Amino acid sequence: MKVAVAISGASGAQLGLKAYKYLPTSIEKYLIISKNAKIVLEKENNLFYTDEIWAGPASGSFGLDALMIVPCSMNTLAKIAVGIADNLVTRAASVMIKEQKKLLLAPREMPLSPIALENMLKLSKINVIIAPPIMAYYSKQKSLKEMEEFFIGKWFDLLGIEHNLYKRWEC
Repeated sequence: MKVAVAISGASGAQLGLKAYKYLPTSIEKYLIISKNAKIVLEKENNLFYTDEIWAGPASGSFGLDALMIVPCSMNTLAKIAVGIADNLVTRAASVMIKEQKKLLLAPREMPLSPIALENMLKLSKINVIIAPPIMAYYSKQKSLKEMEEFFIGKWFDLLGIEHNLYKRWEC
C-alpha cells in the first residue's frame, strides 16, 4: 500500500506529523507540507518544508492508494471542493478524486460555517472521507497523546490500515 499524508495550514499540524510517524513500516509513505502548514509548523514546532507541485503525488501514475490531509484547513477543503489544484496538497487531492482513490480530510475548525458544511457535503457525496478529530469517550483516553492516537487510529481504520493505537469498543 502507498499512502501520503498532507498537512494544510490549520492549527494542529502536529497531528499530521504523528499520523505519518504511526503509519506501519510495511506501507510506502510520503509527506506533503503546504506553504501555510510551513508557517504553522514553524510556529508550533520550529520546522520548515517546501511545496513541490511537480512531486510524485501530483500525478495519477504515481499510484497512491490513499491520501490523508491532516489537519485540513477550511481553505484547502474549499479548494478541493471546487477543483482548485494550485499546490501539491490540492493537486494530490484532485488526483485522488479523479483516480477514485481514498481521500481523507480531517477538518479542524469549530464552529463550522454553512459554507464549510456545504463543501464537506459536496465532497462526501463523491466518497471523500470527512473525519474531523472528534473525541470519543469509550476509549478512555487519559492524556493528549492517547487522544491523538485515538484520532489517528480512527483515520487508519477508515483507510484500512492496521494498528493498535486505541482501545476498541467493548460491551
